[in-house]
Amino acid sequence: MTIYEGKRIINLNINGESVEVIVTPSDILLDTLRMQLGLTGAKPGCKNGDCGTCTVIMDGYPVKSCLVLTVEAINHEIITIEGLKDTPIQKSFVNCGAFQCGYCTSGFLMVCHALYLTNPNADELTVEEWLQSNLCRCTSYDEIRSAVEIVFPNSKRK
Repeated sequence: MTIYEGKRIINLNINGESVEVIVTPSDILLDTLRMQLGLTGAKPGCKNGDCGTCTVIMDGYPVKSCLVLTVEAINHEIITIEGLKDTPIQKSFVNCGAFQCGYCTSGFLMVCHALYLTNPNADELTVEEWLQSNLCRCTSYDEIRSAVEIVFPNSKRK
């Protein structure tokens, strides 16, 4: 790690690639992804961890990138929405029209994809718990839920 003028050059593993970024100790991962790497799929919403629009996957689990310092991501595998390619949940969201304005969509996709990686047979309660971490201001919840039920058949509402 090279240090100059209060900034550090660090390497991150983003979407399977090693990338070099220049950060201060207080830079958050969301801003680094967007401003330095051009990965704009994680959106700034509340910037305090409430809405989930900035969700990425870190070591297989969803994290809100507005709550992660960039230096905390060193030696961790980060996947952004740009790193997903034709996953079942993406296809399901498209087929069910599980978005209106689309601002929250990448966050929901990342949470659902992480759940699929960790528990592909998730039941209704587990899916509901995971979905609670994200907000949709357009109220596309029914369409999102329909898309999720296709990928997680054990989660169908009774």
